[in-house]
Amino acid sequence: MKILVLNAGSSSQKSCLYDLLDPGEVNTLDMDLPQPIWEAMIDWTAQEGQGLLRVEANGIKQTIQLPNSDRLAGITTMLNTLQTGDTQVVETLQEIDRVGHRVVHGGSYYSEATQITPAVKAVIKQLIPLAPTHNPAHLEGIEAIEKILGTVPQIAVFDTAFHTTIPPAAAFYPIPQAWTDMGIYRYGFHGTSHKFCAQQTAKILHQSLANLKIITCHIGNGASLTAIKNGLSIDTTMGFTPLEGLMMGSRSGSIDPAILIYLMQEKGFTAEQLNHLLNKESGLKGVSGLSTDLRVILQAIKNGNEQAERALEMYIHRFRACVGQMLASLGGLDVLVFTAGVGENSAIVREKVCAGFTFLGLKLDLEKNAQSPLNEDIATPDSTIRILVIHTEEDWAIAQECWQFNLAE
Repeated sequence: MKILVLNAGSSSQKSCLYDLLDPGEVNTLDMDLPQPIWEAMIDWTAQEGQGLLRVEANGIKQTIQLPNSDRLAGITTMLNTLQTGDTQVVETLQEIDRVGHRVVHGGSYYSEATQITPAVKAVIKQLIPLAPTHNPAHLEGIEAIEKILGTVPQIAVFDTAFHTTIPPAAAFYPIPQAWTDMGIYRYGFHGTSHKFCAQQTAKILHQSLANLKIITCHIGNGASLTAIKNGLSIDTTMGFTPLEGLMMGSRSGSIDPAILIYLMQEKGFTAEQLNHLLNKESGLKGVSGLSTDLRVILQAIKNGNEQAERALEMYIHRFRACVGQMLASLGGLDVLVFTAGVGENSAIVREKVCAGFTFLGLKLDLEKNAQSPLNEDIATPDSTIRILVIHTEEDWAIAQECWQFNLAE
């Protein structure tokens, strides 16, 4: 079975193709992580007025420039590399059996992977105000596949789905019930990654997921923590939108909501301005005045930049506070998991976060931590809490959902 995965962001379109045995021949949950036979990514912001397509297959890497004014044409060019040239892996695109899409926001409508229909597309569009930088890009990808591949089954895997098990005490905000009835409550995000990492944690530790209390830390430019008990999400740091929770690359994370009222009433800011400032100009970038990239911040600290140092201190402080929040929901902790760009690659962030919880008996092996670990335990043998670094594989998790999905008759 050939499964194409599209993972669209606000400024990128990632895609890969898996070639798997048909269901019944093998259980994907038991198999080692397979490598896709073709991978591609379009960076729509790589150059002024142009996108950059990078493709890899058959041991060949290609780079193609694209006009960023026509994203459908760009996606068409990307998919053509599947069937032409040095990166060809299929004779025709009709060999593709299913297409899986990561969709950031499914609201309260979807708690599992769902076959895409006109009604599902309408809901994704309806939820654009809650995920304005992502849901439009998901629709672009879905509609591009419709035009290029026709009626091939398309399946949406929602980031919010994993968090539908969060109980009301953690999901609801202390606001008028009428607002909650309008759908204003904690949805949570990065669910595909959190779920995958929890499953990998159980495999690495050779334990049952049902017996573990886990905090998964998906730390990239966007970041969230999730408390997982018995394999279920019971709390998470992102909320009604991906803006809540941790301090991030360019997002503020949680702040006093009265700040926004003050800025609108006293300083004349509009909702659009505040939305841009909180999502694009805050976090590490806003405090440091430098960049969303933690590597830039760390280099600036080495050069004596006090604002960069303050940004890192705030980042770690808020990270630890959110770990404490998840601890309280779990009532204990067996495993602390780091994943995504920063979580997988920044030894200093892992070290500083873990240092705040030594009172729990959590002990980080500094030597292992410094050796670019992946998919392994970096706690000391006598640590009461295991510490894992896991390479998140969202694309494979989406492919698994598609592989297991029972299509509507």
